[in-house]
Amino acid sequence: MNHQNILITGGTGSFGKAFVKTILNRYPDVKRLVVFSRDELKQFEMAQTFPESKYPAMRYFIGDIRDENRLRRALEGIDVVIHAAALKQVPAAEYNPFECIKTNVLGAQNLIEACLDSNVSRVVALSTDKAAAPVNLYGATKLCSDKLFVAANNIRGNRDIRFSVVRYGNVMGSRGSVMPFFLSRKDSGVLPITDPAMTRFNISLQEGVDMVLWSIDNAWGGEVLVPKIPSYRITDVATAVGPACRQEIVGTRPGEKVHEEMITASDSFNTVDLGQYYAILPSTPIYSLQEYCEKTGAKQVPAGFAYDSGTNPDFLTVEQLRGLIDKHVVGQQFD
Repeated sequence: MNHQNILITGGTGSFGKAFVKTILNRYPDVKRLVVFSRDELKQFEMAQTFPESKYPAMRYFIGDIRDENRLRRALEGIDVVIHAAALKQVPAAEYNPFECIKTNVLGAQNLIEACLDSNVSRVVALSTDKAAAPVNLYGATKLCSDKLFVAANNIRGNRDIRFSVVRYGNVMGSRGSVMPFFLSRKDSGVLPITDPAMTRFNISLQEGVDMVLWSIDNAWGGEVLVPKIPSYRITDVATAVGPACRQEIVGTRPGEKVHEEMITASDSFNTVDLGQYYAILPSTPIYSLQEYCEKTGAKQVPAGFAYDSGTNPDFLTVEQLRGLIDKHVVGQQFD
C-alpha cells in the first residue's frame, strides 16, 4: 500500500475509519488516501481524527456513488478502490426498496464503469452474509452487487484490473449492530430478543480490514472471499451484556433470518478452502477451479457443503463474548 493511491467509498463508516487508521499506521508512505462519501458532517468529524495537516495523504471527497460523473472525477490517479458504501439497514430497505437499489445496485455498476475507464488496478467490494440466499431486499441488492463485481472481470479486456468481493458476518460494535444496542438498553433492565434461537456470525472490524488487505494482495479477481469466523447466540450476547436483565421475546423483524448463511450448498461446487478463508469462484470461469487450486494450494470443499451461523462448529461462549465486547465495542467493564 506504500506509494499507492487508495479510495474508499463510504469511507466515514465504521469500516472506513478502521481501514484508514490501519493504512496510516502500517503504510506511512501511502501516497493518497481518499475518503469518498456523501455526508459532510461525518467527513468533518473524521478529519478531526485524521487531519490532512498531520496525515498529508488524507483527502476528503464529497460525492455519492449514484453520481457516476463525480466518481470518475474522484478516481483520477487512483490505484486501489475499496467499496464500502451501501444502504445497510434491513427495515429501511424493506420500506424504501428502490432507494436501496439505487445505491447498492446502480451505485455498484457506476463504480465498476468508472473504474474500468480509469487506471484502477484493484477493486474490493464489501458484501454481507445477508447476500447468501437472501430473504430481504438489502440482501438481494448485495447479491446483485456481488454478481456485478464478479462479472466485471469478464469485461476488463486487456486492463490490469481485478474485481473481488469479501463477504462476512456481523461486525462487532459497528453502527446499528446488536451489541451497542444492547449496551444502550442495559440500564432499562430489559433486553429485547427477536428469536431465542437466533444466531449470527461475528467478526471484529480489524479482522474485516485485514481480510480486505489480504484480498488486495492475493485475489485473482472474481472470488467472493468468506472468512472462517465464530458464531454467537443472540441470547448469549444479551447475557454477556446484561446478566441481570430480563430477556423479552419481541419477534423477528421483517426480512430477518434466524440463522445467517455465507456459503449455500449450491455454492459448494465452486467453493474452495484457502485455509484462513473460503473462496466462492466465479460460475462463469475466467480461470479453472483446478488451476486456482494448483497455484494457491486451495482444496475444493465437498459437494453440498454449506456454511451458516447455526451449524457453524465454532461458537463463542458468554465469557468470550463479554471479553470481546469489552475489548472491541466500548471498553466498558461488566458486572
